Amino acid sequence: MRLVESRLTLTVSYALLALFAFIALFPIALLVLNSLKPAAQIVQNPLALPETIRWENFTNAWNHARFSTTFLNSFIITGTTIVLVCTTSSLTAYVIARRKIKSWKILTFYLLATTTAPIQLYIFPLYFGFAKLGLINNIFGVALIYTALYSPFAVMLLRTYFIAVPKELEEAAIVDGATHWQVFWRVMLPIVSPGILTVALIIGLNSWNEFLIAITFLQKQENVTAVIAFFLLSGQYSSDWGEIMAAALIIVIPVVALFVFMQKRFIEGMAGGSVKG
Repeated sequence: MRLVESRLTLTVSYALLALFAFIALFPIALLVLNSLKPAAQIVQNPLALPETIRWENFTNAWNHARFSTTFLNSFIITGTTIVLVCTTSSLTAYVIARRKIKSWKILTFYLLATTTAPIQLYIFPLYFGFAKLGLINNIFGVALIYTALYSPFAVMLLRTYFIAVPKELEEAAIVDGATHWQVFWRVMLPIVSPGILTVALIIGLNSWNEFLIAITFLQKQENVTAVIAFFLLSGQYSSDWGEIMAAALIIVIPVVALFVFMQKRFIEGMAGGSVKG
């Protein structure tokens, strides 16, 4: 009886996993399928196989969206944001986790409020402030906005990793003569590295796909990101959907490849909080 129940449970589990995998992969498969078809075939039947494979969709998308330039802008903004967020948030989370702060509840409320507040509430004051400072059309200025926007989430997440590290490790290192900076750099960071990697992947994905701030603060064509360039491919009266699908696939590939490559580490980070060794 237990064997039958075990097999039934296993079958149901695999069926649900297959269903969820289909739901997750179907849009990507549809994107790949339509990126190889002419626009007329996509409009006629987006689910049909391509009658003729149109590889020029990718070359046209690359040239019309100027991905050689816009991809570089996206990489610079995303990389700068990841470095700034991981650096500042890890230091802040370590101090909050290891030092007793009387106003911790107020600080927690502030971090949660800034995490949940929509960017539309303060995008206009930010724009006028950046205009006064001459930072409009500055990709590093946009990276600073992303850093301020995503840091509260990173601090709250990394704090849980630092709290999970036993204080005895820190005390033993201090007894051996290590400074607080050496404790943070040589003891704490290697232990919480899965959490930092998780933060880096989440922040990188959000920065890569962000649209509203980028299109507001980056107005010159040579400064726009790949997502904005993709948006501009859609015309007011007509659009080449095959080219648009190819451009979307080009944008998605780096993110999917990075996630697949770092999948094991990402899962470890999401399930983190434990101390190895």
